[in-house]
Amino acid sequence: MAVGSVPADGAGRRPNEANRKLKYISLAVLVVQNASLILSIRYVRTLPGDRFFATSAVVMAEVLKLITCLLIILVQKRGNLKEMALFLYDHIVVQYADTLKLAVPSLIYTLQNNLQYVAISNLPAATFQVTYQLKILTTALFSVLMLRKTLSKLQWLSLLLLFLGVAIVQVQQEGKKESVSESSDQNYTVGLVAVVVSCLSSGFAGVYFEKILKGSAASVWVRNVQLGIFGTALGLLGMWWKNGEEVAEHGFLFGYTPAVYSVILNQAFGGLLVALVVKYADNILKGFATSFSIIVSTVTSIYLFAFQVDLLFSAGAALVMGAVYMYSLPKAGTPAAPPPPPSKEDSLIPKSVLID
Repeated sequence: MAVGSVPADGAGRRPNEANRKLKYISLAVLVVQNASLILSIRYVRTLPGDRFFATSAVVMAEVLKLITCLLIILVQKRGNLKEMALFLYDHIVVQYADTLKLAVPSLIYTLQNNLQYVAISNLPAATFQVTYQLKILTTALFSVLMLRKTLSKLQWLSLLLLFLGVAIVQVQQEGKKESVSESSDQNYTVGLVAVVVSCLSSGFAGVYFEKILKGSAASVWVRNVQLGIFGTALGLLGMWWKNGEEVAEHGFLFGYTPAVYSVILNQAFGGLLVALVVKYADNILKGFATSFSIIVSTVTSIYLFAFQVDLLFSAGAALVMGAVYMYSLPKAGTPAAPPPPPSKEDSLIPKSVLID
């Protein structure tokens, strides 16, 4: 074959077919991860018997994330422990002022992770999944305010539809919250406040972290190690403040079951798994994944938790799913290009994948 000649159709189609398969696999993984974490947390928090401490689960997840990041840095240093130690000492201790910048988002992420347990413990999984999409709205607003980003008219419209969809779902749930509160120890108002505050914290922390990354040459892995150090310390402090006496009496792993361990593993490594497939998933595909995960959460909740879906909830959820898809569309005149390839040091991992 001459240099520069085009291969036969069969060979030429193979890369496209492979990419198409990878996109479908990415879509499936994103949907499963988005839905499974929420459903599994809801499941373990509503089981009868001893209830594990959510604060200890948050600490466990932070420790696992930290260990994962350290292992990946060790691999990048080809297993040289001394080189890795000097590398971390320079970035964390010597450049302490840079490290301290991560204290703020770490505090917010720790708060957010605890609030998610509170919210999912008090809200139906489908309601939480729909309402939690408000983080798109808060992230967009903080991006405009802090990063001076511009949004298209379609994106502004999608944010309005998102807000309306969540409002409709809340109106639908308003009539049911009294019966839910009477039949269990769940508190709908507490859950709603928790998810709203979690969305606000998610939006602010994500944009703040992005701003820090843009102004620094440090790799995402180093940043996640810094966050993990603060997150573990703050998580332990929060556990001592909220459940100190109970943990001292019953133990750190009180109430843990195989299901609880699976939730923690999902929370800790789910972001890493998503990161590995995001390379093949553009924004539109991620929008589809979010929409499908809402459907999966709703259908599963009907069978597992006897969740009742009516016309009002369906209308609100449909608005939210449509808004998520609209927001992910590229701006007019801008091609839907895939994200730029990651640096060698960051190795496929987007900005805050191990945190949110």
